[in-house]
Amino acid sequence: MPSVEAPLVVTKNLGKRYGDFIALHPLDVKVSSGEFFGVFGPNGAGKSTFIKLLTGQLKPSIGGVEVLGINAAHDPQKLKANIGIVPESESPPSFLTPAEYLQFVGRLRDLDDVDTKVEYWLDWFGLEDKRDTICKDLSKGQRQKIMLATAFIHKPKLLFLDEPFANLDPIYQRKCRQWLLDHVANGGTIFLCSHVLEMAERMCNRMAIINQGKVLAAGDVSSLKKNSDETLEDVFIRLVGQSIGEVEKQNTDESEEE
Repeated sequence: MPSVEAPLVVTKNLGKRYGDFIALHPLDVKVSSGEFFGVFGPNGAGKSTFIKLLTGQLKPSIGGVEVLGINAAHDPQKLKANIGIVPESESPPSFLTPAEYLQFVGRLRDLDDVDTKVEYWLDWFGLEDKRDTICKDLSKGQRQKIMLATAFIHKPKLLFLDEPFANLDPIYQRKCRQWLLDHVANGGTIFLCSHVLEMAERMCNRMAIINQGKVLAAGDVSSLKKNSDETLEDVFIRLVGQSIGEVEKQNTDESEEE
C-alpha cells in the first residue's frame, strides 16, 4: 500500500490564555500538503494569534503545535528556517534598501545564485527603480512587496500569510494570487489569514471561520453553506452573527445572576 503523507500542520487542543480568557481553544486543525487553507474572521477575531501560534511567534498555553514535524513552541528557529512567513503589519528594516534586504534573506537561507533571484523578484514586483532606496522612504505598498518577495524567494514548501495583500494595488493583488495558486499547483501549501472573503472563494479549498477567539466552523468551502443559494458572505454573517448573539446572551445572563 502507498504511504500516506503526514499533515504539514497539526494542532491538538490548542489555546492561548489572555488573563481569564483562553483564545482559540480547543483548536484541532490539520493541513495537508497541497492545500490552500484559509482562516477568515472580522478584525480582532484572533487570526493573527492563530498564525503566530503556528509559526512559533507565540507559545501556546494549552495543547501543542507541530509544523513540518517540528514542535513550533520548542524549536521556533528551526521552524522559521523551513517555512515562509508574511506577518501582518511588518515592514523590512528601514535602514536597508530592497536589494540589500533581499540579499540578506537569500544568504541567510543559503540560496544558490542569490544575485539572480534578487534581481528576478525586484523585477517581478516592479521595484527595479527602488532597488537602492532605503526602505523607510518607500510607500506601504512597496514595503509590502518586499515582505512578499522575501517569503517567495526560496519557494517554501509551506507558506504562512497574514493579511498579505492589504497594501497592494489590484494589479499586484491579482499577480500574487496567481503566483500562490501556481505554487500550490506545483506542490506548495498555503496557510492564509484574512478578513477578505473573496479570497476564500477564489483560492481556498478548505477554510475556518473564527470570531472572538473561537472557531465557529471549518471544512470545505462548499460544505459550510446550508444550500446552493447561500453565498460565502451569507455563511460568514450567519456564523459571526450567531457568535456575537451568544456572547451577548451570556453577558446578559451573568449580569442578571449578579
